[in-house]
Amino acid sequence: MDYNTIGWNKKLVLGIQHVFAMFGATVLMPALTGMDPSVALLAAGIGTFIFHGVTGGMVPVFLGSSFAFIGAIKVVAGADGSGLPEALGGVICAGFVYLLMSLVVKLGGVAFMKRLFPAVVTGPVIMVIGLSLAPIGVSMASSDWLLSMVAILTIIAVSCFLKGFFKLVPILIGILAGYAVAAALGKVDYSPMQGAGSLFIGSDNFVFPTFELSAILAIMPIAIVSVMEHIGDITTNGAVVGKDFFKKPGLHRTLLGDGLATIFSGFIGGPPNTTYSENTGVLAVTKNYNPAVIRIAAAVAIILGIVSPIGGFLQTIPVAVMGGVSFILFGMIASVGIRTISNAQLDFNRSRNLIIVALILVCGLGGVKIPIGNITIEGIGLAALVGMVANLALHIILPDDPDND
Repeated sequence: MDYNTIGWNKKLVLGIQHVFAMFGATVLMPALTGMDPSVALLAAGIGTFIFHGVTGGMVPVFLGSSFAFIGAIKVVAGADGSGLPEALGGVICAGFVYLLMSLVVKLGGVAFMKRLFPAVVTGPVIMVIGLSLAPIGVSMASSDWLLSMVAILTIIAVSCFLKGFFKLVPILIGILAGYAVAAALGKVDYSPMQGAGSLFIGSDNFVFPTFELSAILAIMPIAIVSVMEHIGDITTNGAVVGKDFFKKPGLHRTLLGDGLATIFSGFIGGPPNTTYSENTGVLAVTKNYNPAVIRIAAAVAIILGIVSPIGGFLQTIPVAVMGGVSFILFGMIASVGIRTISNAQLDFNRSRNLIIVALILVCGLGGVKIPIGNITIEGIGLAALVGMVANLALHIILPDDPDND
């Protein structure tokens, strides 16, 4: 099927599928930090358009709320949320860190980035992204295994046995099947719809930033970690799509787009934005890589942010159903990492390759934490950093060992 020639009605359905994938995480982060979920959706949608504008509309990426900043924003905002304007000032400054890193990458060039992140680094980092998210999917799914298994089995059945357009929307069909069973069993909580309030969001939903040095110093450095995650996510997205986004449109442009989106979000009261692995997982499952579909999802997110009752309805989707979806999506991401290693034909008889992969997996999945001042580097960011450093160091130590990437 030619994904570029399908009708707009079908593209709309595909876009809505991406919205379902990103919705839970995007509204959870602001809910945990005292920000407005509707503003977060609005910022995510507009931020995604900003990203696509900067990158020439060729990277099928959706930007949603970043979890890396939760701890720092909660501390700065305070339990009563009185410090939220100061936290937003820190968010904006974090966006400028992205812009600075974009300049560094631009000056360094593509060859420089390829040297930092060859397949022996990117493959395991992609695996870490999927596997580190897996416990979240399992935790959500285990809240009701019946509902989660309905979603999982539906996705599998649609992906393997149906043809045509249905094969492109297994995630959406899985969610609908799980929701239908939940509704039939009386397991849907409709209270979020009842508490939606007015039809549209108003000026009182927005919070505007102020700039205070201690808040900036508490939040801005975390952008270094999220930049590492961004690199991993763009690598994963490119591996799924089969294109080198480091080369075109360039990592400097994706970093610039992410940074500008985060700056915009901070100015209207939203959280920092980041590239979403959930939506990359949808790409891997559906094999539909058309960036226009992501932009449709962004438009839908904007509508959800403006029209409160629609967002309230999506919040009624049972956690277990979304857990079943995540079960598949996060596993697909890890599988892409394995495919990246396989396609590169890395020689694991060489100690260098074994050591690099071992360090990335253990540091990324073993719970290693490295505190540096007010920030802690861990998880995906640490895995990418360790992989990059180990690869460079071992190339210097073993210069006669030929490249395997």
